[in-house]
Amino acid sequence: MYRNSLVKGFEMSIEQSLKLLRKKLTPYFSSKKAVDALTFKDLFRYANKHSLLNEEAVQRWFVYRDNRNSTAHDYGEQFAKETLVLIDGFINDVQKLIEVVEHE
Repeated sequence: MYRNSLVKGFEMSIEQSLKLLRKKLTPYFSSKKAVDALTFKDLFRYANKHSLLNEEAVQRWFVYRDNRNSTAHDYGEQFAKETLVLIDGFINDVQKLIEVVEHE
């Protein structure tokens, strides 16, 4: 039960992070619609381009996203173990993203 809750929280946090990053990147684009059209990876690439996140952090976010995409297809124990290995780093990266988003 706890493992499943953690995995679900991981999934939800990734989705919320994506929304917050879109909001933060909007001033760099001609319209909100242009930002909304960006893929997950493109959003993080632009975050790097505009010095909001460094390249290493962006690469970790790609790993988180790839893992999250697996959750839609695999709820087994092995998947959960793979996700749990990422959690400590993910929490640190989410905290750094919050700082980026809150910084004016």
